[in-house]
Amino acid sequence: MATLDITGEKFASTIEGNDIVLVDFWAEWCGPCKQFGPTYSTVSEKHSDVLFTKVDTEAEQQLAAEAGITSIPTLMAFREKVLVFSQPGALNAQQLEQVVDAVKALDMEEVHAHVARQQEEAAAAAGNPASPQAGPQDGTQIPDF
Repeated sequence: MATLDITGEKFASTIEGNDIVLVDFWAEWCGPCKQFGPTYSTVSEKHSDVLFTKVDTEAEQQLAAEAGITSIPTLMAFREKVLVFSQPGALNAQQLEQVVDAVKALDMEEVHAHVARQQEEAAAAAGNPASPQAGPQDGTQIPDF
């Protein structure tokens, strides 16, 4: 599957409407982004079960700010609406394949349980009841590669 350009208006619905979503935050002027782009596109062709998206940080400055992007390229991976990976820097094809394979291999029951515990702890620390829903800003992350 080819990569899909997404905007701030479509970001949440894209994450919510797909099981696994990778997001490449990039900009036209960024040399490492230009190097990573073809690798990202090539790997996307091998994984029809993963949605590979791109966000142009120049055109989508508010979305980049909301996502906490401070360096580009930054790759984020979401699975079942949970942010499970976020890392700045261009990856080579082997590293990107490892990320995709690791995201696919996650035990999502365990991830959702971990997210629920984090939310309960945060709520207890703030004196608020726990939020019943996990969202994409949970901060759960698979190991770095």
